[in-house]
Amino acid sequence: MTMPLRPGDPGRLGGYELLGRLGQGGMGTVFLGRAPDGRRVAVKALRAEFGADPAYRARFRSEVNRAREVPPFCTAEVLDADAGHDPPYLVVEYVDGPTLATVVRDGGPLTGTALQSLAIGVATALTAIHGAGVVHRDLKPANVLLGLGGVKVIDFGIARPLEATSRHTGTHQMVGTVAYMAPERFEPDPGGRIGFPADVFAFGAVVAYAATGRTPFAADSAAGTAVRIMTQPPDLTGVPAPLRGLLARTLARDPAGRPTAREVLDALVSGTGPAPAPTPVPPPADRVGRGARGRRRAAVAGLTLAVLAGAGLAVNALPRDDGSRAAPVRTQSPSAAPAPAFLAGGRRGVLHLVEVDDDVWIFPNGGEVSRTAEIGGVDDESHFTLVPSGAGYQIKWLTGEFGVRCLGVRVTPGADGVLVTAPCRQNDATTFTFTPTGKKDGAGRPAYRVANPAYGTLEWSQNGSRVVVRRDDDARTSFTFVDRGPA
Repeated sequence: MTMPLRPGDPGRLGGYELLGRLGQGGMGTVFLGRAPDGRRVAVKALRAEFGADPAYRARFRSEVNRAREVPPFCTAEVLDADAGHDPPYLVVEYVDGPTLATVVRDGGPLTGTALQSLAIGVATALTAIHGAGVVHRDLKPANVLLGLGGVKVIDFGIARPLEATSRHTGTHQMVGTVAYMAPERFEPDPGGRIGFPADVFAFGAVVAYAATGRTPFAADSAAGTAVRIMTQPPDLTGVPAPLRGLLARTLARDPAGRPTAREVLDALVSGTGPAPAPTPVPPPADRVGRGARGRRRAAVAGLTLAVLAGAGLAVNALPRDDGSRAAPVRTQSPSAAPAPAFLAGGRRGVLHLVEVDDDVWIFPNGGEVSRTAEIGGVDDESHFTLVPSGAGYQIKWLTGEFGVRCLGVRVTPGADGVLVTAPCRQNDATTFTFTPTGKKDGAGRPAYRVANPAYGTLEWSQNGSRVVVRRDDDARTSFTFVDRGPA
């Protein structure tokens, strides 16, 4: 429902005419707008105090760039944004359709095919959102729209930076609705435990609400609901099997016990529970791993096939299913190199870009690897440890904000791979080798070429301000490990 503009509301933001209000929340106000080409759009104007902080503006800009990579078939497409405007604003596709909250309130719980389609639609959206490195952080029935084109998940992508900017958000304030918050959200200092698993928990609560008309931890007050979330199992009475078993997994109290969004989607379309992640046999050091430009597709027909194929476009690199091989990247087994303490694992440290003379840093949106010059200094969010994995290593991010995460390679057709954070599963995308170059950095530490056997050599891209993965042997960037003590 569109509400009239209030006194003091702007008539325009950038090139967008504002026609009315669609809603208001802790982050700002959402307006119904008209784009220069005449189409209707949703314009989110952020609160002025957020825009006054340069650090927040930088985070907002980064998060918008990441949100642009989310495929729009299951989400409200990001159309435009201006982080430098006063106030900053975001423009997304306007979806003309009721929310899940409205549908259940007016028509009662969903059943049969309608419920299954809703669950698949939301799981598909989460798979795509997470594949782009974004945590939704506020998934709830009011953010699930049932438009003519199917299920659309909205209001993703900028909730996390708002909560991460502590000067704007007090400890008593939370983004999200209590009934759909994961247990880790209520911890005094949740830190790195809030990430993709929290969205999966919210998925379970949203689908349970759709199936029963109530939340699985309902209580008489928000505080009572929070206590039930932290201490009691979910009440899934009335949820049909086998969906009930799957939702129980998504609502596990321990984030490590929840399936990923991809596993939830696979389970929904196959009608089975989520399978455990496979344990691949590590290849020999001189064998080239399989490429990942293709995506695993579910062998199902009709709309489900199309949904899965679209979701695969944004998911972190997976092994090819067609048996093809990537071009060789010659790497040396780490066992052939000298063995400083960090190569044995169990040491905390910072990866240093020798030629750039800077440390690598993870942007707090869980996305691409940058360098500390981009944010003005190094902090403990840059700490990693090496975990021996077959003939190589996993590079585990120790203090990330998304739970246990490792560095991995994301590949897009026709472009270099990009170094990003990824689930710590042993596969081609998360396996790296360290080959000594025979050189040392300015502090006398030995330098290494770091490569992913399947996708290429890690290199700093000056133009792109990120670490890319290029398929050649002409390594122009080497790395050293700045030891910070035991992990």
